[in-house]
Amino acid sequence: MSGHVKIPGSIYCKLCKECGSRPVIAAVEDIGYVVKCPKDNGHYQTMPGLIDIEDWNHNNTITSSSTDYNTNHLIAW
Repeated sequence: MSGHVKIPGSIYCKLCKECGSRPVIAAVEDIGYVVKCPKDNGHYQTMPGLIDIEDWNHNNTITSSSTDYNTNHLIAW
């Protein structure tokens, strides 16, 4: 995917929760900008408008309720 700008490393951004890529900023016609995954448009992206890294960080947080408890814990007998 081309037509995007890399976010400087000095700005804190969570990685894409789907694939682990660092987000980029992309222009959306005359609407504004989105913060999005550079690898897949189907992964989360912010609403068009101002560059909203806070929204990106909030929506790319993996919560304990989103993980499968049984696959993350081993029981030793």
